[in-house]
This record gives sequence, C-alpha cells and structure tokens, in this order.
Amino acid sequence: MSQTKVFISAIIVILLGIVVSATLFTVDQTQQAIVMQFGNPKKIIQTPGLQYKLPFIQNVQYYEKRVLNIDPPVESVILTDQKRILVNTFARYRIEDPLVYFKALRTESNAEQKLSSIINATTRGVLGNATLASVLSADRTPILQAIREQVNAEAQNFGIVILDVRLRRADLPDQTVQSVYERMKSEREREAAEFRAQGRELAQRITSAADREATVIIAEATRESEILRGQGEGARTSILNDAYGQDAEFFNFYRSMQAYEASFANDNSYLVLSPDSEFFDFFSSVDAGDRKRKDEEATRSGN
Repeated sequence: MSQTKVFISAIIVILLGIVVSATLFTVDQTQQAIVMQFGNPKKIIQTPGLQYKLPFIQNVQYYEKRVLNIDPPVESVILTDQKRILVNTFARYRIEDPLVYFKALRTESNAEQKLSSIINATTRGVLGNATLASVLSADRTPILQAIREQVNAEAQNFGIVILDVRLRRADLPDQTVQSVYERMKSEREREAAEFRAQGRELAQRITSAADREATVIIAEATRESEILRGQGEGARTSILNDAYGQDAEFFNFYRSMQAYEASFANDNSYLVLSPDSEFFDFFSSVDAGDRKRKDEEATRSGN
C-alpha cells in the first residue's frame, strides 16, 4: 500500500511540474513577447522577468527588443542628371509595437523582405531628384535624412521604428564609369584649351604693351639723342669757328693735312689731278721752301 502511495505521489509531482513548466516562462531583457491563445494575441510583455500563461492552451511568441540591422540588395538608381549608379544601403531598426508587428509581418524574414522593398523604393525616389555630385559629397546628409523619414513613415505601419539609413556604397556601373571618364577627359581638355587661349591672349597683350612701351622709349631716346647731337654739333661749330677765326692760315693747313691723310690712307691710292690744282698748294710751298733752303746752304758753302 505504501508503494502505491509513493507511486501516486510521484505521478502527482510530475504532473505538477509539467503544469508549472507549461504555466511559467521567462522573458529575457533582450526580448519582448506576445502570449498567444489559439493563434490570437492575448497579452503583450515588454518587461523582462518571470511571467505566466494558461498551460497547454496558450503559447509565447518572442521578438527581439534590441536594434536590428538590415542590408537590402544592391539597387540600380538613375539620378536627376541621368547618371546611373549602383546603391548599397543598410538600415538599423527596432520593433516598437510587437502586436502590430505580429499582425502585419509575423516573422523576422517577412519584416526584412518588406523593409528591403520599402528602403530600395524610397532610395530610388529620393535619389531620383539628386545629382551625382550631391550623392558623393557632404550634401548627401539631407538626402539620407529624407530617406530615413520616408521609410520610417511607412515602417510605423508595421510596428517598426527606423533608427538610421546609410549608403554603404554608391558605385557607377562599368560602362557608366568609362562614359564619365571620357566626359571628364573631354571637359578637362576643353578647359585646358580655353586656359591656353587665355594665356596666349594675355601673352599677346603683354607683348604688345611691351613693344609699344619699347617704341615709345626708343623714340624718346632718339629724340633726346638728336637734341644732344644737335647741341654738340652746335658747340663744335662754335668752337671751330672761334679757332678758325684766330689763325685762318693754320686752319687751311690743318684741313689740307686731313685731306692728304684721308687720300693716301691706302698704299695703292692714285690721284689724277692737274699740277696747278689747289690740292697741291702745300706741296708746292714745301718744294719752294726746300729749294730756298738748299740755295741758302749752297751760298754759305761757296763763301
């Protein structure tokens, strides 16, 4: 009889353990839970700790309370300047209302699929009004803000709050890269040609100004030199006139000596002149003087 009581007691303890385990459950601090009864939500639990439910007819659906990441697939986007880029975005979100989340999405995989579609569609719409320069510069901060706000507005219908949306990469397709490279090359060549033309024009202006200034300087110098030369010639003439007025005979002699020097400068010089030409006046004077001197010497020697 005692063995039967022990056996019954053990069965009762086991049953009580099963009932307790089916009644009590724990919600971790990183989780939030929904108590379900026959597929219908009965209670929302967002505080951690030991909780209870009706055994066997209720079950618990757990959801993350932490921030979750989502990495949508790469999306091809056409910008407002008709440039096509490949955009790789990522977002961070949190389940704010587990009841709405359960009714709209139920599972995390469904949530990721839905959010990826919303993020890509919103990204296409916002970037469709942006340029490549704004996407690749600091101006993309307002763009990302606009994407986050629009995605968050739609995500609230699923009990989700979007905390952040970022562009992980924004690459040009290979054919677009080559096209952009060729366009940039042509633009740089055009700018270089324009700079060269401007440089040649500036050089021409500088050269023309320098030539004009040089012409003016040379003209001024020539004018001053002519004035100085004229003054010098006048002074020279005045000096010569004064000198010639003091001894006219010496002046004639001096000028004749200059003429003789210029005429006989070359050893092969020949002059065909009349013997009584004025050019030989001083030669005749020299001959007469020599004869007179010789006669005087002969007279003295005869005596």
